[in-house]
Amino acid sequence: MNKIELEIVALSHSITQTHSYAVVLGEVDGLRRLPIVIGGFEAQAIAVALERMQPSRPLTHDLFANFMTTFGIELTEVLIYKLEEGIFFSKLICHHDGETIEIDSRTSDALAMAVRFTCKIYTYENILETAGLYLEQPEATTVEPTAGPKPGKVPVGGKGNIDKDIKNMSLDELNALLQKVLEQEDYVRAINIRDEINSRKTGK
Repeated sequence: MNKIELEIVALSHSITQTHSYAVVLGEVDGLRRLPIVIGGFEAQAIAVALERMQPSRPLTHDLFANFMTTFGIELTEVLIYKLEEGIFFSKLICHHDGETIEIDSRTSDALAMAVRFTCKIYTYENILETAGLYLEQPEATTVEPTAGPKPGKVPVGGKGNIDKDIKNMSLDELNALLQKVLEQEDYVRAINIRDEINSRKTGK
């Protein structure tokens, strides 16, 4: 299957759901975005590594990265290889003593490790086609996160509040709403709208 290279382009905090975050992966040399819901701890772990900050004590992902480095294990690639019932499955592709080792991982943990090793992130075309969002123009806003340990500046959501029940909306209304929340960078909300649109199209 054809692999697509991705890069982390934003960490988005939901403006409608408390303590909900999304890490947004962007298609390299493309406009498609793959938002993935993650927990607050994982969001902070990714942000700390992106900003090259040094916590006073190692975070869990730092400890794991230090362990791998000490024993000569190199993380060369993160592969998001499956999407099943809204859950992304990932692997850490590692090299050790000339041998390639694949380790199953939660996607949020895999991404937290990827930024620590500055390794490439991939997914398959069918996953990006199913779960990706197409941006008409790139997003560009950064502010300080409002909760948790401060990791430095990271991209987060915009302003506004959308409370209309998406179940009662037409497909045209959903598509228009999707573009609106993408402009606001509320990727957590966008994921819900995307899933509703896909379920309508597949009849599930």
